[in-house]
Amino acid sequence: MPELPEVETTKRGIEPYAAGKKINRVIIRETRLRWPIPNDFAQQLEHHTIRSIQRRAKYILFKLDNGFFMIHLGMSGSLRIVEQRTPPEKHDHVDFQLAGKYCLRFNDPRRFGSILWLGEHPEQHALLNKLGPEPFDKVFDGDLLFAKSRKKKVAVKNFIMDNHVVVGVGNIYANEALFMSGIRPGKAAGRVTRAQYQKLTEAIVKVLSASIEMGGTTLRDFVGGDGKPGYFQQTLRVYGRADLPCQKCASDIKLIRLGQRSTYYCPQCQS
Repeated sequence: MPELPEVETTKRGIEPYAAGKKINRVIIRETRLRWPIPNDFAQQLEHHTIRSIQRRAKYILFKLDNGFFMIHLGMSGSLRIVEQRTPPEKHDHVDFQLAGKYCLRFNDPRRFGSILWLGEHPEQHALLNKLGPEPFDKVFDGDLLFAKSRKKKVAVKNFIMDNHVVVGVGNIYANEALFMSGIRPGKAAGRVTRAQYQKLTEAIVKVLSASIEMGGTTLRDFVGGDGKPGYFQQTLRVYGRADLPCQKCASDIKLIRLGQRSTYYCPQCQS
């Protein structure tokens, strides 16, 4: 599933081509996404200009002159800029034909993604109004996580992956940030100290920023908005490295399951 860095990479990839452009036509080949695309969706967008493109958590928001629409990439979706004359492939479900020669094309083999009209107040939408802060917001720091975690018995890895706590810390990045901050993933969130949370917030920002700069983490079928894969996977320190030596201490990396997700850690470097 595309995570925050992949979504941010996609947003940055399509922005130079789509921002400021009028949507001349919307071609919908398949309406059966996670939520069906309504019959009047195309007419809400056509002949309106994309004023800006934003990201909130793993949602991409398009601000038009008459409101917002939002795209979620789901498990396998992608957004690409192609020339309008490019023939659609099997899973190219929606085209947003822009003024000029380009088209914003939504592809989703599994159809778990979504395209929704939000109106003029996106922050009030049920999918957005209860989200925690962005990891790059100034309010996201060790004090915030420390305060939210008191008396919580849930594993700290699951805690930081909760979108009500902070958005965008997916499984890969949670593993990496916990390793960087020296915290064992299964430790109860309420037992993590304020100082440890400060290290953890710094690690989260660092690992997400590095992944964005490298174009995301290529796993399975993700491809960025420019059609190029990300390369952050090549720098992973623990994720996917079960039984391989830790790059810090040479101990074997361990693999366990937390919240039904693969969890990797070093038993020597993380406590």
